[in-house]
Amino acid sequence: MPTGLAKSDDKRLHFDIYSILEGSQELYLGHEVQVNVNLVETVKLTANDGRSLEKCYISPTKRRGVERRCLIWAPVKGGVLLGDAQECGIPNTCAKPECPICAPYGGLQAGKKTLIGRITHGGGVAVQENYPIEKQRAMHPAIIANELSKKEEKPIPFKRQYNQPGILYPVYNHGISITDKEFSSVAYAFLDALPRIGAGNPKGIAIAEEPNTHTPLLVVDRYLSPRGKRPIISPSVTNPVTAVEDFMRLARYPEAETDYIQQSNFERWIGNKALEKLQECSSQFVDTVLQEK
Repeated sequence: MPTGLAKSDDKRLHFDIYSILEGSQELYLGHEVQVNVNLVETVKLTANDGRSLEKCYISPTKRRGVERRCLIWAPVKGGVLLGDAQECGIPNTCAKPECPICAPYGGLQAGKKTLIGRITHGGGVAVQENYPIEKQRAMHPAIIANELSKKEEKPIPFKRQYNQPGILYPVYNHGISITDKEFSSVAYAFLDALPRIGAGNPKGIAIAEEPNTHTPLLVVDRYLSPRGKRPIISPSVTNPVTAVEDFMRLARYPEAETDYIQQSNFERWIGNKALEKLQECSSQFVDTVLQEK
């Protein structure tokens, strides 16, 4: 096949996950290092009203890497990990179309073959204009490893930036031409990655909730024909209340009073229904892949 994908007996569809995530504690998302200062990744932009903004950022590439590792390290029947069972890891991906890791996320064997991933990641620009805070640490971790035998060495202070708690991050995963079974691994990876996002400690982020109804800010689409409105938040928005209202307004268009929308070649799950859908797909992955190996 010119695309590199074999014919599937299962129906191929498009899937989207839209969510607003919330940092429940400070997060370090490493970007670069200055002299004794570990910096987090930020983005600069000009808002719709002309203001210059700098915001914290969860890189889609970082999320993608955490999700792939969650699949590689998923425990399978027999006491091994999925990556070992599939002979698929990082950087040595197997790039096999039947691999539950590489099938959606893609793989590369340098000079031999490439399997194009069919899951793309977007978003990650924080809502609030909260600049990272700096905290001083006693010794850089690299120094600890290198100086264990040199008892006379004194700790070298260094500073590390952290994204502040409570920041909202709109994020999006998009799957093109994947089967329900392939999406089950994507759902598992999305949910399993949430408590593992971040470098070092602490780690973890959660699906934010609408404050009045406690509805998870989460949408799942399954479709051939794109319909409705995509709940994507403008990076110019800095008010979390506005961001939440915009997300729910776009998610429920054109049927404002329901958490499940079904139209021709299109399904959308919203809030708790979306969370149940992801958990159902995740359980399918555990039952049909992890417990079958």
